[in-house]
Amino acid sequence: MDVVQEQVIRLSELKKGQKALIKHHEETDFRLTLMEMGCVPGQPVQVEMVAPMGDPIAIQIAGYYLSIRKNDAGNIWVVLVK
Repeated sequence: MDVVQEQVIRLSELKKGQKALIKHHEETDFRLTLMEMGCVPGQPVQVEMVAPMGDPIAIQIAGYYLSIRKNDAGNIWVVLVK
């Protein structure tokens, strides 16, 4: 995967269909849970669906779909890829 931009943004800022690589997590209580579900640094992620009101979002990661609150997605930093 080719990095589109080196700028690090929050996962919650991605639009439907955009792909990224996880860069790092903010230190939160939910961090370990996210990592156990496959949200580890270097892992590719793609936004698949967004709820009608914008929250939650469904991401594809580690071969499965994960529904995550936008607030929690805001604690995950990513870089865009093609």
